[in-house]
Amino acid sequence: MTTHRLKNVLIAALVSTGTLMGAVAAVQASTLDSILKVGESKNQAAKKSQAKIDRLADETRDLLSDYKTVVKQVDGLKVYNARLQRQIENQTKRVTKIEDSISQVTIIQRQMTPLVIRMIDGLEQFVELDVPFAQEERMQRIGFLRTSLDRADVSVAEKFRGVLEAYNIELQYGRGMDTYRDSIELGGAQREVDFLRVGRIALVYQTTDGTISGAWDKGAGAWVDLPSGEYDAAIRKGIRIAKKQATIELLNMPVSAPESN
Repeated sequence: MTTHRLKNVLIAALVSTGTLMGAVAAVQASTLDSILKVGESKNQAAKKSQAKIDRLADETRDLLSDYKTVVKQVDGLKVYNARLQRQIENQTKRVTKIEDSISQVTIIQRQMTPLVIRMIDGLEQFVELDVPFAQEERMQRIGFLRTSLDRADVSVAEKFRGVLEAYNIELQYGRGMDTYRDSIELGGAQREVDFLRVGRIALVYQTTDGTISGAWDKGAGAWVDLPSGEYDAAIRKGIRIAKKQATIELLNMPVSAPESN
């Protein structure tokens, strides 16, 4: 009896032990699953963290690249602004000089108007005392200059330039030959003649029929007849040269003696 009971106890103990071992194994399996799940969860979290780190690293690199680009632009703008500042300073100096020039121009303009008037007066006096060729044309030019003096739409510079041009035209008269046809009083009647001007040293005429020749006597301030046949051929030749109908050659012309001072 006792042995039988002992066997039952042993069997019960073995069963209990098996049950315990099974429970322990179940608990261990459950713990291992939990550990694996936790590990997997950590791995997932680590992957997410790494992805976030990688994204932040990329963003950081982009921001750094943008920063370097902005720094270069700022440096370029500093150089550009420095150059602009120098240009502004130079322009300011130029404005100051221009303002000074404008004030000087105003003074010069006030002084130029009387000068232009004196130059026109001198030119008119010169034409009146000069050899009397193309008188109407030359006096019309002087009249135009006087008219422009009162015009508000003509600047002082333009008026001065017009006077200088008139002086230059008068200067050119003394450097060449010219011929033109006009009328002159001869023997109490108007006769049509060809005038020949050789610079300012000789002004002669010859009637269209070639019978009468004369010259301007500067000393007497009048026209005088030339001896018949003495200058006729030379005057005709000179007229042809002035018209470019003959080649230039030496001519025998009546020349007024130079005035003594």
